[in-house]
Amino acid sequence: MNFPILKKIPLFYGVKPEEIPSILHCLSGQIRSFSKGEMIFCAGESITAVGIVLEGSVHIEIDDFWGSKNILNHVGPGQLFGEAYACSPSEPLMVNVVSVTPSQILFLDVPKILHTCEKPCSHHQQMIENLLRIMATSNLQLSRRILHTTPKTIRERLLAYLSYQELLTGSPEITIAFNRQQLADYLSVDRSALSKEIGKMQKDGLLEVKKNEFVLKSKE
Repeated sequence: MNFPILKKIPLFYGVKPEEIPSILHCLSGQIRSFSKGEMIFCAGESITAVGIVLEGSVHIEIDDFWGSKNILNHVGPGQLFGEAYACSPSEPLMVNVVSVTPSQILFLDVPKILHTCEKPCSHHQQMIENLLRIMATSNLQLSRRILHTTPKTIRERLLAYLSYQELLTGSPEITIAFNRQQLADYLSVDRSALSKEIGKMQKDGLLEVKKNEFVLKSKE
């Protein structure tokens, strides 16, 4: 395993590089590869492991009874998923986790993070603190999605989402992680209606679009 990559992952912040091999052994670390479209976690199952994306990307999705899909989050390299459920193994998953591209995922046993070893490990307290920060960040991401999908119109939802992306990058030139269908699923709108509204917004001079690249235009 490439330990320098792990040093950049938030769960390992503050952990000494020489401790990482013993941590992976202590936490029953396993790396698995997934193909595009393959299910990693399924709604209804219970988990005790957190997933860390080493390569590729995954989506956190929820499907309703009639087959409508909503994308709750995009998870890229270095990011975690499933941490809240892994901390509450009696709570079944309400979401699916799907590999969007060929990906490599590192799985770590969360109960072994939360409970100290028989032989005290100096890294345990640091990893618990890191996990709490990550969970707080995940809660904020969910809150942001609620803000993006609260507006009634498609235009308002898209503007809320793109405005936040501009805030993150500090630039009106934005490359988003979603294709058109995925963006529609994230915003909980119809794809055709979204494409139609994007066309109108371009005519209104609000933005320019090329695939998943957006350029925001200020109002005159």
